[in-house]
Amino acid sequence: MNALTVRGLGDDAINLLKAEARRHGVSVNVLIQRLVRQGLGLDKAARPHRHSDLDHLAGTWSAADGEQFLTAVEPFERIDEEMWR
Repeated sequence: MNALTVRGLGDDAINLLKAEARRHGVSVNVLIQRLVRQGLGLDKAARPHRHSDLDHLAGTWSAADGEQFLTAVEPFERIDEEMWR
C-alpha cells in the first residue's frame, strides 16, 4: 500500500475534514481516500450528483403563483404576423 503526505492544508481544511469524517463515522484517512477517488472519477457510483438547476424550487409555487407566471409569459406565446411576412 502506498502512502502520501499532504502538506499545507491549513487548520480550516483539517477541521472540516475531521468534522466530515465524524459525520460519516469513518476515519479521516478513509474519508480522504474516498474524496480523492471521487475527485479523480475512480469511484463514480459514490460521487454525488452535482448540478445547478432549479430542482429545489419544484413544487413550491401556489396555484396563484402559477397563474401569475402564465399571465406574465403569455405575450411570448403570441406570434406577430407582420414580423413573418
